[in-house]
Amino acid sequence: MAARARRPSGPRWDQLELAPVVLLTVGEPALGDRALARLSALARARTPSVEITKLDAAAYEAGALAQLTSPSLFGEDRMIVVPNMEKMSDAFSADALNYLDSPEPDVVLVVRHNGGNRGRKLLTAITAGGFQHSDIPQVKNDAEKAELVRSEARRARRRMTEGAAHDLVDALGRDIRELLAAVTQLLEDIDGTIDETAVHEYYRGRIEATPFAVADAVVAGQHGHAIALARHAMVTGTAPVPIVAAIATKLRSMALVLAMRGQARPGEVRLAPWQIDRAKKDLRGWSGEALAQAILVVAQADAEVKGASRDAAFALERAILRIGEARRNSAR
Repeated sequence: MAARARRPSGPRWDQLELAPVVLLTVGEPALGDRALARLSALARARTPSVEITKLDAAAYEAGALAQLTSPSLFGEDRMIVVPNMEKMSDAFSADALNYLDSPEPDVVLVVRHNGGNRGRKLLTAITAGGFQHSDIPQVKNDAEKAELVRSEARRARRRMTEGAAHDLVDALGRDIRELLAAVTQLLEDIDGTIDETAVHEYYRGRIEATPFAVADAVVAGQHGHAIALARHAMVTGTAPVPIVAAIATKLRSMALVLAMRGQARPGEVRLAPWQIDRAKKDLRGWSGEALAQAILVVAQADAEVKGASRDAAFALERAILRIGEARRNSAR
């Protein structure tokens, strides 16, 4: 049984509010930066003249926190951001623990912990004290990235289809910052619903060289185009292994949906609705026999690109051609 993803504690980063003490435990740096930006914007919206000070926990000297948080003569609002609690000095730990006993009402202290074991005593004290705590875990797999993309659209009161989100992740998903920037750009430049067509047109050059783009061409019967894409992908740094894996994933989804037409019930097919719709389209031009043959071909290719063949690139191209032959035979 697959391990369940860790559920974040406290409010999401985009639901944070100003409070005397705010703790951010950050696994995804890009979202941690957004959390800090949100809190800074809230502070400026409340008090345009708010003083925001960055405090380096690694270079911290005893007494600095007390000096920055001491009552102001005119009661001005202040915000102190500690971006690296995991690197804190012993002096910062001691002063911060003392400060938690009586935080200043006109100060917002934001403490960010970016992972590691250092600072656990202070982390425990903040959470035990009931202060606001947002846990921002790392965005690891493609499903989480696609959900992040769609949540960005929802936050802007816009709609993005599941297929469009997954296509965008296929194109740009290695870098979360780049992915978020791409969503922002799409929201600014495209009106209405953002669908697969919009993403493909906007990021055509980036999408065309991905493993899943190769797989799309293979199952569509565009085998010359698929080989050209595969060669371009390999030249730009993509190994044959993920390309074969993408083709296998496509064929597997098609086989599951084909089984729905037989005896399998929809609930037994563990695919999202958008995956089922896409697989139905991919099945056009395929017979069950041809699909079974293609799955055998890709299974052999998987072994070859993982070491059974001396030339992984040749094994990949041969598999694409054999899958194309199987599909053509099904149309006769």
